[in-house]
Amino acid sequence: MNIKDRKRLNSFRRISLITTIAIYFLILVGGIVRSTGSGMGCPDWPKCFGSWIPPTSVDQLPKNYLDIYLEQRMEKNQRFAQLLATIGFGDVGQQILEDESVAIEEPFNATKTWIEYINRLIGALIGFLVLLTVYRALRLWNLYRSLAYLSIGALVLVLFQGWIGSIVVSTNLLQWMITLHMLLALLIVCLLLYIYHKASVLLEPRLVYLGNKRALKYVVLCCMILMIVQIVLGTQVREEIDRLSRQFSGAFRDSWIDGLGVTFLVHRSYSLVILGMHILLGYLVYRERSSAGLVSPLTVFLLAVIVLEIISGAGMAYFALPAFLQPLHLLFGTLIVGIQFLVWLEIGQQKNSLKEKSFLILQK
Repeated sequence: MNIKDRKRLNSFRRISLITTIAIYFLILVGGIVRSTGSGMGCPDWPKCFGSWIPPTSVDQLPKNYLDIYLEQRMEKNQRFAQLLATIGFGDVGQQILEDESVAIEEPFNATKTWIEYINRLIGALIGFLVLLTVYRALRLWNLYRSLAYLSIGALVLVLFQGWIGSIVVSTNLLQWMITLHMLLALLIVCLLLYIYHKASVLLEPRLVYLGNKRALKYVVLCCMILMIVQIVLGTQVREEIDRLSRQFSGAFRDSWIDGLGVTFLVHRSYSLVILGMHILLGYLVYRERSSAGLVSPLTVFLLAVIVLEIISGAGMAYFALPAFLQPLHLLFGTLIVGIQFLVWLEIGQQKNSLKEKSFLILQK
């Protein structure tokens, strides 16, 4: 690889990393949107109250604005239900149309509108970053065509995520749609991390020599599955919190935990299983620390974020669900999945057994 190609590859690697960090920032902002109850701050999509610059006062809206945007959302839901029926999920589409909570229209609130609008602006900026990633990948077409295919795949997923976001709005933050939205965000993050890792390895080839590679890969994979399940449980707990918030109009926060039910208890206890699996992972990596390469520091970082995740969860449980901890809790959870995936990729870099490594050293 000549110097010019290395510069192009390094530039591509940097922009893929920046895009990944930006998506994590968007997840944090999305958590703020959810914790402030601003998800329906804009009742339409991609515009906000029919404008690219949202209003700052209800006086700027027609008197029957609630009926106008409710009708628009219902029309969109009709089309979505038809699409679901076409692909064999007609019952799901019918449930959406019959769900009374979908037809609730929130009155205008300038603060919530602008919080949601800023969230959308950041999402649009990330779309441009993904486009830039694709452009930089296309410049490497003759050398590493796979990077271009992967980057285009990330762009397609981001566009699909935008459309899913519009359905989340039209269905009035339907729980399973929010869960799908979150899982798709995790998929995008993992794909971008894979792109970044692949470019890094092409720039700096490396081998990881681990005697227990197979066991480590299984443990990391198990940790990832457990964490994804935990995030899904977390979205269900979040739905219960939203229900209590609506029921008590935001008051009596110190009593909400008692009303969360079984899902919260499972979510809380399940975190101990996740902690135990990661302690096992840390122990296995510690035994191989002298030859684990980046696997070792990444695992330490992973364990640190796990601890922060548990602390933030405990803080919400024992301090009346402070709003500032909710987006941080979400960010830590999604960050854990990303680090797990990087650890899994780094473990996969092992190409030689320890015996082969010794043979190569003797040959030198």
